[in-house]
Amino acid sequence: MAQPPAHLPRVTAASRAAWRAWLQENHRTAAGVVLVYHKVGSGTPSVTYPDAVREALAFGWIDTTRYALDEQRYQQVFAPRRKGSPWSRLNKSYVAELVEAGLMTTAGQAAVDAAKQGGAWNVSEAGESGQVPEDLQLALNANPDAARHFAEFPPSIRKYVLQWIAEAKQPGTRAKRIAQTAEQAAQNLRVRGQRPPR
Repeated sequence: MAQPPAHLPRVTAASRAAWRAWLQENHRTAAGVVLVYHKVGSGTPSVTYPDAVREALAFGWIDTTRYALDEQRYQQVFAPRRKGSPWSRLNKSYVAELVEAGLMTTAGQAAVDAAKQGGAWNVSEAGESGQVPEDLQLALNANPDAARHFAEFPPSIRKYVLQWIAEAKQPGTRAKRIAQTAEQAAQNLRVRGQRPPR
């Protein structure tokens, strides 16, 4: 079973307030943390996942990989948000809630401001809107099979591909991703060569 990085401290928070207190004290100095959650049926109080994410965002942090622990608990890595990482629509709504409630910290607001300045704030919109960008549509239209297959992919696959293309930082990388998408769609291959179920 995969385990979180051993060098990160493990923290259990019985409430949202306890998790916020840990972040308040450690968000500037810690490289990350493994937050241990107790499942609802365990009978042990624990911060909920949505509240943990909200508080992390308030301090400029984000959730990353989740790991199983045992029947009563699971664990999730949280770390400072990397520069340039995309912001989901849900996390942006959490930020609005935090600002309105007066819970956003200076560090959290700095992460939001940097994302807006650097363009990362809106990167996820490409995937979430489902709007196929013109350059990808041109590549798909060059092969009728590619255009047809891509249009038939499930929304979750299209969203993943559109976001992957939008996250390319260099024009050359974007062009390669578009070409790869068109080639795979022409063969009715989804992500990483997966064929649709028959």
